[in-house]
Amino acid sequence: MGRQRLEAFSDGVFAVIITIMVLDLKVPVGSGLTDLLGLLPSIYGYALSFIFVGIYWTNHHHLMHTVGKTNGGMLWVNLFLLFWISLFPFCVSWLDTSHFAGVPTAVYAVILFMAAISYTILQNTIIATHGRDSLLAKALGNDFKGKISIGFYVAALAAAFYMPMISQVLFVTVAIIWLVPDRRIERVVTQE
Repeated sequence: MGRQRLEAFSDGVFAVIITIMVLDLKVPVGSGLTDLLGLLPSIYGYALSFIFVGIYWTNHHHLMHTVGKTNGGMLWVNLFLLFWISLFPFCVSWLDTSHFAGVPTAVYAVILFMAAISYTILQNTIIATHGRDSLLAKALGNDFKGKISIGFYVAALAAAFYMPMISQVLFVTVAIIWLVPDRRIERVVTQE
């Protein structure tokens, strides 16, 4: 299987995930702006998860540009990543209906943590397939943003049981960190 097929399948899964999330948004009961205010927690949960899906989609896109050949391990690790990301809609819905309670917040932290871990495993699998002198290995360096994100997810998990709002702040912080475009892969790919 070529890189294009893997990327096309993944793009389709990302599109379905975003579609499922938006379908879960409820329409306000009334017709005024104040009626919309009651939906702000739902809109926040949707927007945050949309941003996370977007971050994974764009980074996955850049990651695929470093892939010359695929193998079975890479396919399975990619599916492992997509599995965790596909849980975003479920967890966002649970967060909303629970009013961002501790256990759903902790579960969201675990899902985000596992998505980050599986993305790291995918990066490592690509490097193992293409070698330590591959484009991706050159581009990643120490992967500070990836490591700090995983640390923030662990902290968010711990905080979820005592102060779920701190977890939400940590989630938003990670999203902001990744909203700044990561040009490492683009730079290396354009130099080749």
